[in-house]
Amino acid sequence: MLAKRPNLLPAFVGLVLVILFIFSTTKSYHEKLASISFWGGPGGVGQSPVYSNRNPASPPKTHNELSSVSRNDGQYWTIDFLGAATINPNILPHPNKTDVWIVVAQRMEPPKTPFIGQWSVEITCEAKFHRGALRCVDKPEILPISATRGGKCEGKIMILNMNVGPHDARVFYGPESPYIIYGSNSQFTCFGQWMQDFRALINWPVLIWLDTADTGYLIGKELQRPNFGPLEKNWFVFWDTSGDMYLHHDISPKRSFVKMEKDGTIGDDLAPLVASNDEKCMAAYMPVLVQDEDLHQGTNSLAIVLCRRADRDCNTEANTYIMHIYQQKLWHGFHSVYEPYVMLIHNKAPFGIYGLTKKPFWIRGRGGPGRGRIPQFYNAESRKSWDQTEMIYITSMNWRDEGQRYVGYLDDVLMLGFGIEDQRSAGMDVVAGDLLKDLGLCAELQGKF
Repeated sequence: MLAKRPNLLPAFVGLVLVILFIFSTTKSYHEKLASISFWGGPGGVGQSPVYSNRNPASPPKTHNELSSVSRNDGQYWTIDFLGAATINPNILPHPNKTDVWIVVAQRMEPPKTPFIGQWSVEITCEAKFHRGALRCVDKPEILPISATRGGKCEGKIMILNMNVGPHDARVFYGPESPYIIYGSNSQFTCFGQWMQDFRALINWPVLIWLDTADTGYLIGKELQRPNFGPLEKNWFVFWDTSGDMYLHHDISPKRSFVKMEKDGTIGDDLAPLVASNDEKCMAAYMPVLVQDEDLHQGTNSLAIVLCRRADRDCNTEANTYIMHIYQQKLWHGFHSVYEPYVMLIHNKAPFGIYGLTKKPFWIRGRGGPGRGRIPQFYNAESRKSWDQTEMIYITSMNWRDEGQRYVGYLDDVLMLGFGIEDQRSAGMDVVAGDLLKDLGLCAELQGKF
């Protein structure tokens, strides 16, 4: 008689649940990806977050406050995907409709069919302002971004091999075409960054599509770097005065960026060419980090002319720089807080840093001390001393007006998109020059070292 085979299914399910629990307690964003999706969001299904939607605290003296130009009270506004829970939103001006924007965000609600792993989608719609919110006109649709093959995650991040779908997209205009960059399983490492022509994913106006189609990124293409880490995220592209494309991998602890061809091939890391001056500037103006803090690239890039549109004497070419928002991440008491800063780099090779803002900016309407989301396991005594501010993470920066693409001026208006406490999406329309208050120039440091 054949021996009865043991039933291994309960053991396998138990092992999976143990792994999910372990990853849900880690503080690395990518290491907790699976737990966020499987349990229906940070904090778990059905748990009520502790935050205030409107606590217009005065900004700390260490910050510069930003105000929405479209609201009398200057506070940020909600992005409403008709009830769908989303984070990390993007706001893009519609190519041929006035007062209409294309919004994209990561959907947070769990799938109807249970999936042990990380099933992720980006959703999109056309949106208009309605009763103080930027609201989808019709039900949002899933962006048809293809899943990518993985299998290269090892050790404690092995569970990320179960990821299906895109993460944390950045949608933006280049000088000619709109693009989307997103995270997905990598053919080179565990988790990589992919880029695609955004027009191939939505109902883009046909005549505009035929006129400027960029077939080099008609389908998703994985971006590369000279030396991969296991988990790559938040890369951004920028363009020089000739329209050549470059890819920026890291801002900290050292910059890393390369020239990128349309076929996806890259050159050598160019950062060492400017490392000496950059490091002096970064040491002088970037925030000093302590334990459990680091610096993150945050948004896409834009080109900004440091003049007003009406300035006839402005030398546009000489005064144009590449702008990017990066963020200081503070992880204390099992809660993240992000402080945003602006970096300007020259728009010609070798692309050294031009300047860095000395203070972070404060989004008007952000919850002040004590309004950050309190971890659910805190007891009553611990809650009494809770003083963290609301977590706002900026993911998108695009010009507001129809027809405007990569380049803008100091008095042009930007649309910022951001996630709040990993639970909801919001935005702010702000004058671009307001982002550059207290800009420290690298040239002013010459001779001081």
